[in-house]
Amino acid sequence: MIGLGLLGSSIAMGISRNNSGIKTVGYSHRAATRRRARRLGVAEVIFDDIQESVALADIVILATPICTFEEVFKTIAPALKAGCIVTDVGSTKVLPHKWAKKVLPKFVNYVGSHPVAGSEQRGIEFGRDDLFDGTGCIITKDRLTNPAALQVLKKFWASLGCRVSIMTPARHDKIFSDISHLPHILAAALLNASETEQLKLCGKGFIDTSRIASGPANIWADVFWTNSDNICSSIDRVIRELGRLKKAVKLKNKKQIEKVLVLARSKRAKLIKYKVSKKEIM
Repeated sequence: MIGLGLLGSSIAMGISRNNSGIKTVGYSHRAATRRRARRLGVAEVIFDDIQESVALADIVILATPICTFEEVFKTIAPALKAGCIVTDVGSTKVLPHKWAKKVLPKFVNYVGSHPVAGSEQRGIEFGRDDLFDGTGCIITKDRLTNPAALQVLKKFWASLGCRVSIMTPARHDKIFSDISHLPHILAAALLNASETEQLKLCGKGFIDTSRIASGPANIWADVFWTNSDNICSSIDRVIRELGRLKKAVKLKNKKQIEKVLVLARSKRAKLIKYKVSKKEIM
C-alpha cells in the first residue's frame, strides 16, 4: 500500500480481517502517518523507503492523490519485479492509464481500480476493515490490459466485499463525472452562493445536500483537474436544466414546475429501490 489514509489503511485492514494469507506492507511519505500505522498495526511492515516497500510486491496499490500518480510511477518503476500488478484507487482513470503506459516498465501489469467507498473524512485514524463491504468497485481496462492481471484484481476486490464492474477508462470518467464529480461541484456552489447568516437557519435538507462539500479540497481539485472535459459537459447539462426550470418558475408555470419535480421524484424513488435491493442502503 502506497498511501495510508482512509482508503489505503482500510484496504490493508480489510486484507488482515480476511485472514487470506496475503502479507501487507505499507508506505507513507509522512513520518507521522508511518508512526500511527505501526502503532495501529495497519500492515505487517511499514517502510520508510518507497522503493523498498514495493521491491517484493505482487500487487502495488496507490492510494495517494491522483496528481501524484505519475511521479509515484516514476519513483517505483526501477524497483518493481516482473509480473507485478500495479493499480490505484483514484476517482478518474483516463490519465492514470496514460501515465502508467508512459512510465511503468513493460514487464509490469497496470490495471485501474476505483472502489466507490469513503467519506468526507480523511486520514488513517478513520480507516475501517469493513469500509468496502457492499460497495461497488470499478476496474478499468484498455487494449493493453493483461487479462490474467484483471482477474486477479477482480478476485482481490471481491474478497474485500466489493461488487466489481469492468469498463474502459473513458466510460468510467464520463459516468463518474455525472454521478460523483458534478454533485461535489454543485454542493460547493450551493454553499458559496449562500450568505453565512442564512446558513444558520438551514434545516437538515440543506445539511444533507451540502455534506459532500466537506471533502478535502486538494483531493477533489485533483479529480476535477484530471476529468475537466467531462465535468464541464456535466455542468453545461445542469445549467441547461436549471435554465428550463428557471423559465418555468419565472412564468409561474405551475404545471411545468410540477412535471420537473415529479420526474425527479420518480428517478430518485427508482434509485433508492435499486440501492436497497443491493443492500447498499437500508
